[in-house]
Amino acid sequence: MTNAKPAEHGFDTDRLAAIDAFVKARYLDTGLLPHAQLLVAREGAVVHLSSQGPAREGEDAAINDRSLFRIASMTKPVTSVAFMMLVEEGRVALDTPVHHVLPELKNVGVYAGGGAGVPFATKATDEPMRMVDLLRHTAGFTYGFQNRSNIDAAHRELKLESWHGGHDLDGFVAELGKLPLEFSPGTQWNYSVATDVLGAVVQRVSGMSLDRFFGTRIFQPLGMHDTFFAVPEDKIDRLTDCYAFVPGQGRQMYDRGAASAWSRIPRLVSGGGGLVSTALDYHRFCAMCLNGGVLEGTRILGRKTIELMTINHLPGKADLSVMSKSLFSETQNAGTGFGLGFAVTIDVARSMMPGSVGEYYWGGMFSTAFFIDPVERINMVFMTQLSPSSLYPIRRELKTMIYAALT
Repeated sequence: MTNAKPAEHGFDTDRLAAIDAFVKARYLDTGLLPHAQLLVAREGAVVHLSSQGPAREGEDAAINDRSLFRIASMTKPVTSVAFMMLVEEGRVALDTPVHHVLPELKNVGVYAGGGAGVPFATKATDEPMRMVDLLRHTAGFTYGFQNRSNIDAAHRELKLESWHGGHDLDGFVAELGKLPLEFSPGTQWNYSVATDVLGAVVQRVSGMSLDRFFGTRIFQPLGMHDTFFAVPEDKIDRLTDCYAFVPGQGRQMYDRGAASAWSRIPRLVSGGGGLVSTALDYHRFCAMCLNGGVLEGTRILGRKTIELMTINHLPGKADLSVMSKSLFSETQNAGTGFGLGFAVTIDVARSMMPGSVGEYYWGGMFSTAFFIDPVERINMVFMTQLSPSSLYPIRRELKTMIYAALT
């Protein structure tokens, strides 16, 4: 896990340094991003870790390897791993109907009309929603920010996804069960609150709160001591400022590190997007995955479970360009399948980026990202704090330049 010489691990040092110069000139000097941190590793050894830009507005201190970042949807793979740990224990299965664990979702139907003040009409699902549908986003759920349907409008009206609002995880599931699905489970793909629902499954099956399960079963064993839903008081000085892009106004403060909403445990613990972490901590999670479920002698999952999670599970082996009805997700669709908690590259040519078949990845709304390439044995973690993540093509640029640095 320690820093290693790039040349000894098949990387060109000058080409890795060129990535930092590119990020500084294009994104930092222009003010497009507040800061940027890039970690590149091969076989678990960190060959490149750069930190550029101030941690907080009006302060000189730059970000460093102890800086804390809101990783948003990079929480989803952690929730997926937690669920698969319970699968390995025989306590639940991928084909278990979701309502067997969450009876609040037993009678949920598919949208057949209504909304905007008119009662929803529904029809029965073709097949029951199964756990695999939650993991691969084929459950029929949506997100309030999709801005595409009367159902996501209901999410916004009910403030369903508000972390510090009226619902805890059980209450959230109960309210969700009153809304229709966008489509019958297994027939389409939509980026959604499915992983939050999966977090509720982890709670019910394990009998532990999601944050406690993460802490005791994943973070402590992996040595991820800087990953949590609420930043402890003695670490809040390490939390970076977070920004949002506002059309016509540019980059605006969204959440100050010193007075952050992430300094208190949310009422709705979000398995879909709530964690704070560091690049080095998330690298440990990536290294565990790359190593087939084990890190430094501590096994989290079995090797074959990781293999199962990182193959394409979309029906008919389709890619997202065929299956997706999402207005927004943390990936492009061509050549991309979806596994159990990760996007998976299934056709490198169609992705139009260098990479490997079987590489898996995801990102978060504040423009953080990671990828794991089991063929080249590489993983990357990128940290910054600006939403939305779709604003700039930096993920594509970083990936292209990292592969270009391979010798």
